[in-house]
Amino acid sequence: MNDTADSGVNGSEDVEKATGRAWVGLAVLALPTLLLSLDVSVLYLALPSLSADLGADSTQQLWILDIYSFLLAGFLVTMGTLGDRIGRRRLLLIGAAAFGAASVLAASSSSPEQLIVSRAVLGLAGATLMPSTMALIRNMFPDPVQMGRAIGIWFSCFMGGVLLGPVIGGFLLEHFWWGSAFLLGVPVMVLLLITGPILLPEYRNPSAGRIDALSVVLSLGTILPAVWGLKELARSGWAVPPMMALVVGAGLGVVFVRRQRRLADPLLDLTLFRRPKFGAALGVMLAGGVVMAGISLQTALFLQVVEGLSPLRAGLWLIPQSIAMVAGLSASPAIAQRTGTAKAVAAGLILAAVGLLVVTGADGTGGVGFVVAGLAITSFGMGLPMALTAGLMLAAAPPERAGSAASLSETSGEGGIALGVALLGSLGTFVYRRSFEAGPPADVPAEIVAQARQSVTAAMLVAEELPGQSGTALATAAKAAFASSLDSVAGVGAIAFAGCAILAAVTLRDRAGQGLPATRGQDSADAGRPISGGHGGQSVDRSEGMDA
Repeated sequence: MNDTADSGVNGSEDVEKATGRAWVGLAVLALPTLLLSLDVSVLYLALPSLSADLGADSTQQLWILDIYSFLLAGFLVTMGTLGDRIGRRRLLLIGAAAFGAASVLAASSSSPEQLIVSRAVLGLAGATLMPSTMALIRNMFPDPVQMGRAIGIWFSCFMGGVLLGPVIGGFLLEHFWWGSAFLLGVPVMVLLLITGPILLPEYRNPSAGRIDALSVVLSLGTILPAVWGLKELARSGWAVPPMMALVVGAGLGVVFVRRQRRLADPLLDLTLFRRPKFGAALGVMLAGGVVMAGISLQTALFLQVVEGLSPLRAGLWLIPQSIAMVAGLSASPAIAQRTGTAKAVAAGLILAAVGLLVVTGADGTGGVGFVVAGLAITSFGMGLPMALTAGLMLAAAPPERAGSAASLSETSGEGGIALGVALLGSLGTFVYRRSFEAGPPADVPAEIVAQARQSVTAAMLVAEELPGQSGTALATAAKAAFASSLDSVAGVGAIAFAGCAILAAVTLRDRAGQGLPATRGQDSADAGRPISGGHGGQSVDRSEGMDA
């Protein structure tokens, strides 16, 4: 009997169904999700104009971009657990107010330092929003099938923001000053502050203890050096400072884990990893983030450098990728209901691997069709496991620990992006240099060849300075070498996705509803059900005594 038949829809028949109020509440939760994805893409467009206006140098520009992701990644675990303790709706609304205020401060910045501080507050506020929204979905939709649909909608809103960001940002920057890009967040957060107390119920774990301050410090000491080190490795290559940062982060991570095992109320509940489906789903999400980040970096360079497209035209060619991702996210619950979650996740990963193999058809003479078609196939395939593995992680966690599970999901995504850019970016650079060594033109001076060997962008710049056939030959060699690096990254990504597909097929099978954890008494039937209706008053989980 397959996992669909085992779990069938029977596994969720006894679970309370979400009301219409919960679906309206989901629309409220989609607001910060849409905004956070809009905010990232809009900033990249606004960076040139705000840098010129504020006089930001290259180092300050990097901090304007990076400080947000540093603090977002660093505080996700802390904020996810804090929401379990003080109330997820309360933390969501606190974060919304802070995000709105910081958006105004960022828009009115008169110096790079003020903008950096504003971006830091935005990152801290963003860390409260993401795990709170996912944890509330876990509690508002106890039925596994409905939870899967809700998470699919939530992820679709995130990708919709990625898709709309360049369009909305381009319009604002064409008609208004750069600060208007930050003010996008203000009306969204005001609407959330008004509707949230009315439509969102409150959930918290009444038996949770206080947050251990030392654990918070160790968590930051683990994540921040690791994220910084990976970003620096991706940006500057192998060097002592980022490698030392990774060593420090790893060392503090060991201390953090040991402390969590000794605490009665740990900041991070490590017992979640005893659940095989939780660990497997987390691994699939991490691998997906690594591969997608790495291939996105390579394909963006390919379209602009090898194909010679402008940033705008390159961005337009990537729109099918975002549309395909939204389509995959939207289709994932229905596919999982028919085939079972394990088969749906595995099939999506296989499809993503096939898409990356299509990307390898691009070569140094061009191949925009291979890149666009391959990315669309890969993105549709990845849309299936993205929503389903998030649902698996949330359903595998007890309702009172949904915030902790959601924070791990988000942290794996942030870490996967940084790791993918660093590792696959380094692989691409290595293959480019090895391939370029085999084919530089003989009549080009050695110092020019050395410059061109550093990166394909450097090669194209020096090729423009060479006369006649020498410049053309150097550009052709650089394009061919970069196409080889793209093929290598795509090939490694395809292998990784195929391996994850096998892992998913083996470990994510279940005898209960839709491949999600079985419904066992209060663990599902009363999952996070509030005592009161949550129309603005405090309410608590019934599952406070649930086994870890």
